[in-house]
Amino acid sequence: MSPTSKVQHHNKQILTEMRTQNFDVIRFATYRTACKLRFIQKKTSLSVVDIWNIIEAFRENGLNTLEPESELNSSRVESVLNSIYVHLNKRLPLSQQVDSHQCVQMLLNWLVGAFDSVGRGKIKVFSLKVALSHMCAGKLVDKLRYVFTQISDSSGCLIRSRFIDYLKDLLALPTAVFEGPSFGYNDTACRSCFDNRTQINVNDFLNALMADPGPQCLMWLPILNKMAHVENVFHPVQCEGCHRESFMGFRYKCQRCYNYQLCQDCFWRGRTSGNHGNDHEMKEYTTYKSPAKQIGHALKKSLKCVPKSNAHVPQFPNTPEKKLDLSYIIPPTPVPVRNGYHESSIVTSQSPDVLSIDSGNSPQSPSKLTESLNSMCIDDEHRLIARYAARLAADTKDAVSTIMMLTFISLTKFGSRDSNSTFNQDFIRHL
Repeated sequence: MSPTSKVQHHNKQILTEMRTQNFDVIRFATYRTACKLRFIQKKTSLSVVDIWNIIEAFRENGLNTLEPESELNSSRVESVLNSIYVHLNKRLPLSQQVDSHQCVQMLLNWLVGAFDSVGRGKIKVFSLKVALSHMCAGKLVDKLRYVFTQISDSSGCLIRSRFIDYLKDLLALPTAVFEGPSFGYNDTACRSCFDNRTQINVNDFLNALMADPGPQCLMWLPILNKMAHVENVFHPVQCEGCHRESFMGFRYKCQRCYNYQLCQDCFWRGRTSGNHGNDHEMKEYTTYKSPAKQIGHALKKSLKCVPKSNAHVPQFPNTPEKKLDLSYIIPPTPVPVRNGYHESSIVTSQSPDVLSIDSGNSPQSPSKLTESLNSMCIDDEHRLIARYAARLAADTKDAVSTIMMLTFISLTKFGSRDSNSTFNQDFIRHL
């Protein structure tokens, strides 16, 4: 079997497994698409790989030095994926280890099927970054901030042509799970995200893509990220559709029928009972509150004791953050061994973790930069403490020996003069 045929075979296998989940009967295209992509996430174990681990894998494999339009062959992509899962298993306990080989093959074949329509066995660097950064775990705002560093110029403004490429690659994900008719790319997709403004900064980008409701072509994206947080939420109420006494995931409550609630499976698939109809307005819940808490919340709300909710989208500096010159923090020392630590073990000012996230012109994340600075300062403090502790220990040893000798002389002169006593012999041994 040729490599291309093998890829098509494995890609067909994972898509066949996806079809057995009966997602196609879900009435709503946004939830149907999100469910399919969530299945791919969990099947390939990307659901337990954080966005920062993905970015680190890009840098470790040198993708930050390549042009976005550069193409990677299947073996190079496989190497990137393998490094992701190898590091994942190092972080997981033995009881939760993943089958890295199987995950690599499934994900590789699915990515090739999504981005290599002509069958050349190659994927663009930018396409790989877009796919993995959105299919991994993590906050949507962190993913979009990383993407913005890849599609903006040095002044922090969006490059329209790069944003179009981003939309094409992002919307290739729904197409890869047979949702192209609902969320495939078209010429109006870019115009639906932004108006005719000439300059779009990171805050404009985040506000547009994380709005509620957001652009029509990307309505599945926030739902996909929400599913990861909601799928383990427990609701101790009965579903009126399947009559389960409790269920997990989303919960839907009818706004017309009294205390009529449905689980996500029944609501998405249109299963009802009694006088309830699918045309009734339903409210979605991602958490559960007991009746007592609901009454308390209603009273607080009526008394205006509930604080106003803050904006969901955080604000960031409009211009890229400048790189910091850290050479003055830990001055260079010509001595090969510094305070007992070899030079190779000391984090210097040229550490890639401090200077960049992924590429040379990418702004560093404030949290990651703070962690790197803190670790550098802590290491330097530890070396200083070790030096002073060693000096103090030497001085203390001399002082203790002197005190013990004077004490012994006093005891032998004014106390017991029996030099063979147990106390005196123990004291001499300590000297």
